[in-house]
Amino acid sequence: QVQLVESGGGLVQAGGSLRLSCAASGSIFSINAMGWYRQAPGKQRELVATITRGGSTNYADSVKGRFTTSRDNAKNTVYLQMNSLKPEDTAVYYCNLVQWNLSYWGQGTQVTVSS
Repeated sequence: QVQLVESGGGLVQAGGSLRLSCAASGSIFSINAMGWYRQAPGKQRELVATITRGGSTNYADSVKGRFTTSRDNAKNTVYLQMNSLKPEDTAVYYCNLVQWNLSYWGQGTQVTVSS
């Protein structure tokens, strides 16, 4: 089993920054990719950013230029640096890990951006 623990969410004013972290533990053998998704009230969960083991990244258009994802393979940890935050970024942010075509999710961390 794989466990994902997120941290770093909170309340921030528009234009501010937050950094999310997600540490994976348990039966870690060969991670294909890690990433971040978010779900706002009344909306479907959507992709924010992903990063492969080799470091290739993919971002939602809505966050390009503002968010940066990175990972520390030695620590099985992925990060999401969020800058220039907007009220529409308010959501629960979920960490995701894909290993051997199995997908694992963290419990989520709330990010609230006030205007």
